[in-house]
Amino acid sequence: MSEIILSIEDMEKTYVGGVHAVRGVSFEVKEGESLAIIGSSGSGKSTVLRCINRLIEPTHGIVRLKGERINTPAADVNDVRSRIGMVFQSFELFSHLRVIDNVSLGLIHVRGINKEDAIDQARSVLDRVDMLDRVDAYPGNLSGGQKQRVAIARALAMKPEVMLFDEPTSALDPELIGSVLETIQGLAEEGMTMVVVTHEIGFARDVADSVIYMDQGLIAEEGGSSIIDNPKTDRMRDFLSSIND
Repeated sequence: MSEIILSIEDMEKTYVGGVHAVRGVSFEVKEGESLAIIGSSGSGKSTVLRCINRLIEPTHGIVRLKGERINTPAADVNDVRSRIGMVFQSFELFSHLRVIDNVSLGLIHVRGINKEDAIDQARSVLDRVDMLDRVDAYPGNLSGGQKQRVAIARALAMKPEVMLFDEPTSALDPELIGSVLETIQGLAEEGMTMVVVTHEIGFARDVADSVIYMDQGLIAEEGGSSIIDNPKTDRMRDFLSSIND
């Protein structure tokens, strides 16, 4: 039986002003599992990911990584973020650094790896996402899809136990989406444990082991990817219809 890598228990998040973005969300992700989280904009999906990675703190609830609670003041935030990689929709690359430096930076300054070894490891992971030929390029000279693959490489270089993807294709032109989804699918096939917030329903259906549909901060439906073709609620059916239109 696969080990539970990530566990979320009764997560709540209320922002200043009273916006209750996440309401009692609980789920588990097993080793090697790919979980897709779908739902309309504003349903709380990205807030869940940001709470997991401690970019923001939940108002209530417990986040565990391999059984260890990681959302406490005693837990080292940098250690948490090195164990849980995150890829954002807006890439978040350093524009003044070359691709190779963007990827090796965390290895040097967080992992404490010497520069030569960090460069070697960065080259290896860039090869994994088919970006080895652009190691000396600057982000401004890359397409959106290439930037996203570099961002994925940067997260992978830290050898995380879980990868989080927050709408990784939403900022891309339609013709660039396929290459990024291919990269993520390849990671899933390799057995990377991942949570993917996405509007790419085909990806959720064909790649994810399980799917969560969030609505108004709640988990409204969850199960295998088959729930996409057989939704139980009118709201999920309406959401899927709006995506397909």
